[in-house]
Amino acid sequence: MPRAKRGNKRTEKRKKILSLAKGYYGTKSKLYRSAKESVERGLNFAYTGRKLKKRDFRSLWIVRIGAAARLNGLNYSQFMHGLKLAGIELDRKVLADLAVNQPQAFAELSGQLKTALDNERQQQATPQAA
Repeated sequence: MPRAKRGNKRTEKRKKILSLAKGYYGTKSKLYRSAKESVERGLNFAYTGRKLKKRDFRSLWIVRIGAAARLNGLNYSQFMHGLKLAGIELDRKVLADLAVNQPQAFAELSGQLKTALDNERQQQATPQAA
């Protein structure tokens, strides 16, 4: 069996890891093994962080929408149900932006949702003949 010499692949691989470890403290940026462990750990944290970022922003949007909805006489769940009844398909990101930057538009939207919710209540109150 012939000897595998790998050529430049080994040094390229090590350089890549050490360049990713730039800025790490002490041997974690100098020695390959320590650098490799730290880089792997850092990349895992980065991956997890990208997932957590989405979760955090969604919860922030929900809090903002809920606060603005309360200012307009609805709670969050009533607001979202009203959106569904009115057939308005705006996502939470856009709604939160409206709530923060354009409160008048959000108030108008809340008015539309209140009428949709009232219509639903009236339909439920009157029994329909089958």
